[in-house]
Amino acid sequence: MPEPDDRTRLAELEARIAAAKGSGKAADSHGGEHYSAAQVGWRMVTELVAGLLLGFGIGYGLDWLLGIAPAMMILFTLLGFVAGMKTMLRSAEELQEKPTGPRAGEDDEG
Repeated sequence: MPEPDDRTRLAELEARIAAAKGSGKAADSHGGEHYSAAQVGWRMVTELVAGLLLGFGIGYGLDWLLGIAPAMMILFTLLGFVAGMKTMLRSAEELQEKPTGPRAGEDDEG
C-alpha cells in the first residue's frame, strides 16, 4: 500500500504531466497553420502541373492520331495551362474566403 507521501508525489506527477500535455497543444496548433498553408501551396502547384501535363498529353495524342505537326500539342498545352491557372486561382479564392483576424488599421468599433 502506498505511503501518504507517495500519494502526494503521485498527485504532483500527474499535475505536471497534465500541464505538459496542455502546453503541447498550443505548439501543435501553431504548427498546424503552417502545414495547412504549405498543403494549399502544394495543391496549387499540383493543379497547375496536372493541367499542363493533361493538355500536353491530349495534344500529343491528337497530333499522333491526325498526323499533323505540333499544332494540337501547342494548342492543348496552352489550354491545359489556362485550365490549371483557373483551378489554381479558384483555390486561392477559397483560401481568401477563410475568416482572418481584424485587418491593420481597422477598429473593432463601428
